[in-house]
Amino acid sequence: MQAIVVQKYGGSSVADTARIRLVAERIAATRRRDKAVCVVVSAMGTTTNELLARAREISAAPSRRELDMLLSCGERAAMALLSMAVHELGYDSVSLTGSQCGIITNDRHSGARIIEVRPFRVLDELERGRVVIVAGFQGVSYRREITTLGRGGSDTTAVALAAALGAECCEICSDVDGVYSADPRVVGAAELMDAISHDQMLELAAHGAKVLHVEAVEVARRFQIGLYARATAGNGEGTRIDVPEAASRAHRVAGVSGQKNLVRLGARGAQATAALLALAQGDKLPMQSLVAGADRAELTLALDDVPDWSAVRERARAQIPDLVIEEGVGAVSVVGDFIGRDAEAVDRARQAAARSGLIIDGILTSPLRATFLCQASAVDALTQIVHQVLREAP
Repeated sequence: MQAIVVQKYGGSSVADTARIRLVAERIAATRRRDKAVCVVVSAMGTTTNELLARAREISAAPSRRELDMLLSCGERAAMALLSMAVHELGYDSVSLTGSQCGIITNDRHSGARIIEVRPFRVLDELERGRVVIVAGFQGVSYRREITTLGRGGSDTTAVALAAALGAECCEICSDVDGVYSADPRVVGAAELMDAISHDQMLELAAHGAKVLHVEAVEVARRFQIGLYARATAGNGEGTRIDVPEAASRAHRVAGVSGQKNLVRLGARGAQATAALLALAQGDKLPMQSLVAGADRAELTLALDDVPDWSAVRERARAQIPDLVIEEGVGAVSVVGDFIGRDAEAVDRARQAAARSGLIIDGILTSPLRATFLCQASAVDALTQIVHQVLREAP
């Protein structure tokens, strides 16, 4: 069979029928290069947000299971329309759901993890010379429940399929032309990177960079997938995510990312850590960080994949009577070679923030990362300062 290329197109790339036709042209161009093509597509434009808003008109804390049933419809509509557009260009095409593709997940709703891919149907269709269009963001649990993979989960669908199919490469195509050293909408001096390592990209994605889903990067690293972040329009090479650490950057600092939708839970007493971990396990909460001592613990959560937060919050208060809940929490993370071990660099960023009147509530470090905790309202300003101090003038 021909070499396989997996391409993923984000919601902005298929936001309307005109853009869907442009994506179909790009797929056709890949086929003309004698490649077999498997395409993963997100929901059109703001469809997911619109469906989520409708659900919240019905319930302040909608069932995660029912949300998965609802939100999975967005990708299904996009895949069918794109398949039609490919047909119109003279190429045989078939659209498949996540379950039809053999994407098996655990039983967590709203943020499931892929545990296995059985791509037999996809391989059969590719062998027939068809373009396979797959609904991203979704799979089926071993209990035969429809599950979704969390915000940005279509990236993970694409990389997991690339690994299972033995693809030549996986292209993540969107309205941005690659991975920048910071969000260019926030930092005017942000630079497009030619390449970045899996490890550095994993840290950036896990701490707020929106260009790639964290699970997608983890799968790419595990299976050593050649991963590219590229613009749907244009012919730019974008950013390659697969290079060794030592060759991955011209700068010591790879990038700076920010998060705004965080909440911090604090508990005291000898059982504080056990209580917070029991809460996270019981409600299947994705932990951002846990800082635990003998008689106190703090758990930070990213709420993007906790759509029923209001209900979780009430259960948390009932389970842990003295629980302190702090909402509106933010964080800014800088990622680079051993940046978390460099006290001078961390202190330069801290002092620059203080001179600008920004309050840093805490600092967490690892060898590849330093994270500055702050209020959500301060994230953009702190991102600009950290980028300027540690990336632009290292």
